[in-house]
Amino acid sequence: MERSRERLDRLGYFEEVNVETPSVPGTPDMVDVNFSVTEHPSGNLMLGLGYGQTSGLLFNASVSQDNFLGSGKRVNLAFNNSSVNTVYSFSYTNPYYTIDGVSRGFGAYFRQTDASQANVADYNVDTFGGNMAFGIPINEYDSVRLAMEFEHLKLSTTSFSPQIVTDFISQKGENFDTVKLTGSWSHDTRNRAIFPTKGMLQSLSAEMTVPGMDLEYYKLNYKQQLYAPLTDLFTFKAQGDLGYGDGYGNFDELPFFENYYAGGVRSVRGFNDNTLGPRDSVTNQPVGGAFKVAGSAEILFPPPFVPDSKSLRLSTFFDIGNVFKNVDNFDFNELRYSVGIGASWLSPLGALSFSLASPLNAKSGDDTQVFQFTFGTSL
Repeated sequence: MERSRERLDRLGYFEEVNVETPSVPGTPDMVDVNFSVTEHPSGNLMLGLGYGQTSGLLFNASVSQDNFLGSGKRVNLAFNNSSVNTVYSFSYTNPYYTIDGVSRGFGAYFRQTDASQANVADYNVDTFGGNMAFGIPINEYDSVRLAMEFEHLKLSTTSFSPQIVTDFISQKGENFDTVKLTGSWSHDTRNRAIFPTKGMLQSLSAEMTVPGMDLEYYKLNYKQQLYAPLTDLFTFKAQGDLGYGDGYGNFDELPFFENYYAGGVRSVRGFNDNTLGPRDSVTNQPVGGAFKVAGSAEILFPPPFVPDSKSLRLSTFFDIGNVFKNVDNFDFNELRYSVGIGASWLSPLGALSFSLASPLNAKSGDDTQVFQFTFGTSL
């Protein structure tokens, strides 16, 4: 019965799921199993304003329907604008393309990026493309995803672009057409998708451009989240993130705009977003690297006096990680650490998260940032 409740809770159509087992009248050795659910609206017309310390003022608008015409299909049309990105996108997913639970989705997008606004090397890139993906369930906890994506990419420099950018464009050009093939496996035993208290989520993915295209590279990624209940109120969370990429064929290394970055609220808190790792020797701008290592350990708990809160969760954390030019340059002594406290709030006006972190081993040249936050407001 508990697993059945979790299955309903993970569908994403319900705000709350409860189960009761009243006795069957006149039959002392039998009970009924009654599930009651509270639905939430499956369609949304949203206008949003937000602010991020890296992305700055954010405006977004989207029309989404998670249960289009009662079929379970998901449709999304969105526009997002910030100092870093301007994005137009459309996506469609049929989670039951076949009766065996194979999903099929496709989408299209256009994106303009000013990388300097994200604390990385100064360059601009315009991208448009489309994709198609299939999700194949292996069992209740494991699934495989296969995707193919076409992408057109145009690079441009500024007067402040570092050498790595200007050298790449002079050698390889500024316009690229590629086809990416992606395969991934995920294992998810979490008891719920939002604020889980037990279970594990791990994924392994491989991305590769088709040989002979304008760009030739591959990337491998492994991510893991482990939740273990310590008491009724406290949950231990361990998280890891490994990434590696390289070029092949006519490319000796990973293209610079596909590099990994670290630092900030999604990796090592207490350090400014995307500022860890290799830097350009002339401009001192972060240029990222082909090998990323990051992880964290957290104790999660509800706010005092509100132990049953479903919208607010506090934490204490220890973060570790960095980015390196490649695997051969990995140095344990170059990993950065931080400790602090954080909070995540699913407020009626939008999602909000913040952290207060203290870097433990910041070195000369590191960009530290004790207080970090992002928030959004639905209108």
